Amino acid sequence: MLTRAAWLGRLAPALLGLLVIAGWEALVRFNDIPSYVLPGPLAVAETLWREGSSLLAALLVTLRVTLAALLVATLTGVLLAALMAQSAWIERSLMPYAVFLQVTPIVAIAPLIIIYVEQPFLALLACAWIVAFFPLVANTAAGLRSADRGLQDLFRLYGAGRLQRLRLLLWPSALPHFLAGLRISGGLALIGAVVAEFVAGTGGSETGIAFRILEAGYRLQVPKMFAGLVLLALTGIGIYAALAWFSRLLLRRWHESALPPRS
Repeated sequence: MLTRAAWLGRLAPALLGLLVIAGWEALVRFNDIPSYVLPGPLAVAETLWREGSSLLAALLVTLRVTLAALLVATLTGVLLAALMAQSAWIERSLMPYAVFLQVTPIVAIAPLIIIYVEQPFLALLACAWIVAFFPLVANTAAGLRSADRGLQDLFRLYGAGRLQRLRLLLWPSALPHFLAGLRISGGLALIGAVVAEFVAGTGGSETGIAFRILEAGYRLQVPKMFAGLVLLALTGIGIYAALAWFSRLLLRRWHESALPPRS
């Protein structure tokens, strides 16, 4: 049963959000700010109610790119980290290129990707993958290197092969680091998908939420822009919450980071 402090801890973010929304609405009403400059929360909620179906359809397109990019980033990131864990010279050879992908602004290379990759979905997927890839590689590689040296010597003493050490020792040690990188990459994949859609700027039936926001901006439909941003923010929170729940599910029985706090 939750204590009073636990209930207050859960209610505090909601109460703060309500205060911010109430202050925002009061600011707009008392200063007679027009909706095309700064819409109030009620105007945004009305737009969400009116335009919700079209915005949700566009959001699903963006979400499909996001989840596909996260899946590809997870597979490639874990495989590359496992490869780098086998040898120091392999890590020194590959890590600079992973860093290169991370530090290159996606807005600078997205136009080139969209030009060279003719299939629109694959172009957006590539952009989102680039943004989400590095945290998984870096965190997983750090986790694989963090295995206890004494246990590694023990595995070698008993003649364990590379795959056995990776499966039975290195991967359990790397799992918390991998899951931390996964939570980071979930939000970055969404950011990459949105940035790619902004750069692509193409309309049609299969357009994402970013294009709907751009379209609303061109038409000075500022409440619709805010409505799209609200949906994006809620989607990002939902992705992070789902990945955090997944992390706790895997770690709750044995890792300190997922154990409940001591009273």
